[in-house]
Amino acid sequence: MAGKAVPHFHNEPGVPVVAVGVKEFMCIGALPPFDHPHVFLDMGADTEIICQYCSTLYRYRAGLKAEEADPQACVWHDTASVAAE
Repeated sequence: MAGKAVPHFHNEPGVPVVAVGVKEFMCIGALPPFDHPHVFLDMGADTEIICQYCSTLYRYRAGLKAEEADPQACVWHDTASVAAE
């Protein structure tokens, strides 16, 4: 089974800005079970976007890879789906 195609990020640490290496991704807010609906965010030509559910500011940083964030703790790893494989 292939891994998730769209990276997922959260802001459990409560930082003011999460830098990401992609312009299209999913925001889940906080870690489960306190996550909000997983919403697709697309920056388009812009370099930042605010999640309409949790108000997290995401900022694109070209030096980061698709599955990286700053802080790195904001990358969500779905261990439940990995365990099911």
